[in-house]
Amino acid sequence: MKKALILVEGQTEEFFVKRVLADYLLSHGIIMIPAIVTTKRVKNGPDFKDGIISYQKVKKEILNLLGDTSARLVTTMFDFYGIPADFPGVYNMSGNQYDRVSKIEAGFNKDINDLRFFSYLSHHEFEGLLFSSPSVIARTLNDPEKEPVLKRIRNSFPTPEDINDNPETAPSKRIRREFPHYDKAAHGSIIAFRIGLQTMREQCPHFAEWLKRIEHVT
Repeated sequence: MKKALILVEGQTEEFFVKRVLADYLLSHGIIMIPAIVTTKRVKNGPDFKDGIISYQKVKKEILNLLGDTSARLVTTMFDFYGIPADFPGVYNMSGNQYDRVSKIEAGFNKDINDLRFFSYLSHHEFEGLLFSSPSVIARTLNDPEKEPVLKRIRNSFPTPEDINDNPETAPSKRIRREFPHYDKAAHGSIIAFRIGLQTMREQCPHFAEWLKRIEHVT
């Protein structure tokens, strides 16, 4: 078995790794272990987690994970939406969204400079993956009559990953507008589990490339 470590942005992504990715990757001989970015360490009591404050904090945690010599790969699952301005490559944000994400990931990989590391940023955020199946979103959130609304959103873009990152129209904002009770941590991984990896990778090319790279780790 090959050990893989993944630094994630928050509890939703941690649940996604544990409930969806990990079981699948076991069939490829890979044990995927998630860790949430620590935003603040305290002397007494639990550390604060969830959310990215700065690149330097992320880099420190990545290097700590790479200190585990038994790990065959280290990767990330962060939202492109709201990425801190000090991340490598953010200064060069020209081109379409795929170009911009690729530049940040390339800069990130170059700065870490370890062959076992490659980064992944979700287009534009985790909820983009959920638009791979509007029907599952609507049924899971107990209002199947909203499915046509979600389908219209999905069909307005080439892929779920293209749903834009405007503060008012990011994927999570679109879901919450129709389902005010939507809670990222409580519902996100459940919806993702019900959709399944196969549907996500068929519709989300950047996610599919990342998953393929994990599957083929040596």
